[in-house]
Amino acid sequence: MRAKLVRIGNSRGLRLAKPLLEQVGLSDDVDIQVAPGVLTIRPVVSPRAGWAEAAAASPPEGLLDSPSTTCFDDEEWQW
Repeated sequence: MRAKLVRIGNSRGLRLAKPLLEQVGLSDDVDIQVAPGVLTIRPVVSPRAGWAEAAAASPPEGLLDSPSTTCFDDEEWQW
Protein backbone atom coordinates (compact mmCIF):
# COMPACT_ATOMS: atom_id res chain seq x y z
CA MET A 1 0.00 0.00 0.00
CA ARG A 2 1.29 3.46 -0.85
CA ALA A 3 0.41 6.66 0.96
CA LYS A 4 1.49 10.31 0.89
CA LEU A 5 2.88 12.27 3.80
CA VAL A 6 0.71 15.34 4.54
CA ARG A 7 1.74 18.59 6.18
CA ILE A 8 0.59 19.10 9.76
CA GLY A 9 2.04 22.44 10.88
CA ASN A 10 5.83 22.08 10.78
CA SER A 11 5.55 18.28 10.84
CA ARG A 12 4.35 15.60 8.46
CA GLY A 13 1.65 13.02 9.04
CA LEU A 14 0.44 9.82 7.50
CA ARG A 15 -3.26 9.06 6.96
CA LEU A 16 -4.15 5.45 7.54
CA ALA A 17 -7.50 3.96 6.49
CA LYS A 18 -9.83 2.82 9.29
CA PRO A 19 -9.99 -0.81 8.05
CA LEU A 20 -6.19 -0.94 8.07
CA LEU A 21 -6.03 0.39 11.64
CA GLU A 22 -8.66 -2.13 12.77
CA GLN A 23 -6.86 -5.00 11.05
CA VAL A 24 -3.63 -4.38 12.97
CA GLY A 25 -5.31 -3.28 16.22
CA LEU A 26 -4.03 0.30 16.35
CA SER A 27 -5.91 2.78 18.52
CA ASP A 28 -4.97 6.13 20.07
CA ASP A 29 -1.61 5.12 21.57
CA VAL A 30 1.09 3.49 19.46
CA ASP A 31 4.71 2.45 19.92
CA ILE A 32 7.01 3.74 17.16
CA GLN A 33 10.45 2.26 16.54
CA VAL A 34 13.04 3.51 14.08
CA ALA A 35 15.74 1.51 12.32
CA PRO A 36 17.78 2.52 9.26
CA GLY A 37 15.23 2.87 6.47
CA VAL A 38 12.39 1.36 8.53
CA LEU A 39 9.65 2.90 10.66
CA THR A 40 7.63 0.38 12.70
CA ILE A 41 4.28 1.27 14.32
CA ARG A 42 2.79 -1.17 16.83
CA PRO A 43 -0.15 -1.01 19.22
CA VAL A 44 0.74 -0.22 22.82
CA VAL A 45 0.21 -3.34 24.90
CA SER A 46 -0.59 -2.98 28.57
CA PRO A 47 1.88 -4.93 30.73
CA ARG A 48 -1.05 -6.50 32.58
CA ALA A 49 -3.19 -7.25 29.55
CA GLY A 50 -5.10 -10.48 30.03
CA TRP A 51 -4.59 -10.68 33.80
CA ALA A 52 -8.30 -10.24 34.56
CA GLU A 53 -9.22 -13.08 32.19
CA ALA A 54 -6.53 -15.33 33.67
CA ALA A 55 -7.74 -14.62 37.20
CA ALA A 56 -11.33 -15.36 36.20
CA ALA A 57 -10.24 -18.69 34.69
CA SER A 58 -8.35 -19.78 37.83
CA PRO A 59 -9.89 -22.35 40.18
CA PRO A 60 -12.65 -20.94 42.40
CA GLU A 61 -10.90 -21.95 45.61
CA GLY A 62 -8.34 -19.22 44.87
CA LEU A 63 -5.17 -20.11 46.76
CA LEU A 64 -3.02 -23.02 45.66
CA ASP A 65 -1.75 -23.68 49.20
CA SER A 66 -3.70 -23.44 52.43
CA PRO A 67 -2.83 -20.42 54.59
CA SER A 68 -0.31 -21.06 57.36
CA THR A 69 0.56 -18.99 60.41
CA THR A 70 3.94 -17.39 60.93
CA CYS A 71 5.77 -16.00 63.95
CA PHE A 72 4.33 -12.59 63.10
CA ASP A 73 0.82 -13.89 63.69
CA ASP A 74 1.69 -14.90 67.26
CA GLU A 75 4.17 -12.18 68.30
CA GLU A 76 3.68 -9.02 66.24
CA TRP A 77 -0.06 -8.63 65.73
CA GLN A 78 -2.56 -7.48 68.32
CA TRP A 79 -6.06 -8.61 67.45
